[in-house]
Amino acid sequence: MSRTKGGTVTHARHRKIIKAAKGYYGRRKSTFKVASQAVDKANQYATRDRKVRKRNFRALWIQRINAAVRAHDADLTYSRFINGLNLAGIEVDRKVLADLAVNEPESFAAIVKQAQASLAA
Repeated sequence: MSRTKGGTVTHARHRKIIKAAKGYYGRRKSTFKVASQAVDKANQYATRDRKVRKRNFRALWIQRINAAVRAHDADLTYSRFINGLNLAGIEVDRKVLADLAVNEPESFAAIVKQAQASLAA
């Protein structure tokens, strides 16, 4: 019976890692052992940063809303604006509010007026 060699499977596994390490610097892109470590670490970062991306976008939306609210009324802050929206019964998420603040200022101004009216009442 002839001998079976496992080079094909090993080569394919190595090639998959080397392909994933394309664009890395130095031996990280060409040597299997080093590339394997680099790809593993990159996958750890990618997994962690999928959660961080959501955090960062929420923070960005809040900053944009706060800036737009203060542009309409210097005394009104982000937290008081959100409180006014809750009192007025307006259920719009922060992503949409930030988009309105940037792209449709007149619509956002109407929402700010409603929030102020509910705070005053």
